[in-house]
Amino acid sequence: MKIVVDLNRCESYAQCAFLAPAVFEIHGEEALIYTPRASAHEAERVHRAVAACPVQAILVEDEAGDAL
Repeated sequence: MKIVVDLNRCESYAQCAFLAPAVFEIHGEEALIYTPRASAHEAERVHRAVAACPVQAILVEDEAGDAL
């Protein structure tokens, strides 16, 4: 799965980092670092992180480019 985060929209609430720490990480106090491709093994955690983002800054697509 492909992950795109709108870093201009992200306000570093860190819900994604809490729910999917293998994919999202808060570096310092505000900078989000994330893995742009996640394995199917991480899919459930990533979808929970997407749902928990209060500013809806995370977009997930399948390998064909379709939004999930």
